[in-house]
Amino acid sequence: MRNRLLPLGLLMVLGLTSGCGLDSWEFANTVETPDNVEDERFMGPWYVIENIPTMLERGAVNAIEEYTLRENGDIDTRFTYRKWFSWGPRVTMNPKGWVKDDADDARWVMTFFNLPYEFAYLILAVDENYEWCAVGGPSSDMLWIMSRTPTLSQDVVDELRATAAAQGYDVSKLKRVPQNW
Repeated sequence: MRNRLLPLGLLMVLGLTSGCGLDSWEFANTVETPDNVEDERFMGPWYVIENIPTMLERGAVNAIEEYTLRENGDIDTRFTYRKWFSWGPRVTMNPKGWVKDDADDARWVMTFFNLPYEFAYLILAVDENYEWCAVGGPSSDMLWIMSRTPTLSQDVVDELRATAAAQGYDVSKLKRVPQNW
């Protein structure tokens, strides 16, 4: 049974990391992040409004990413969604994160499935009241637009898309994530 699951696990990792390579910092190091991010205020739940879906996120409905800052500075993440329908099967992922550089709280590192690979997780923009944000991944085809509520005005979405595009992200691949509560 284990031998059958190994290829599936490898495919999942390849799907998650497609386009970013094992050194996810090559593209990420070209991205500018805001210097006024306060990680404590960033914690809590965020509804995913739009994303460039990874293989694991395709068909996601009611997607929520929640962050919790631990005393040692690590960031616990819980990403939950329903598959295809609001009543579909629940999927939960728990990547671990931390701030890459103490001087820049907008640059995080994430690890998935206890693998030894570090992936860039970049806060590209965040509202001064921490009501909405854009987060980029390690390649131009990994991007999330999120809000503290299940809806976000199209003007703000367009503003976040423009910010991400200016950093080299391929916003033409963004898909709306249904939030059907």
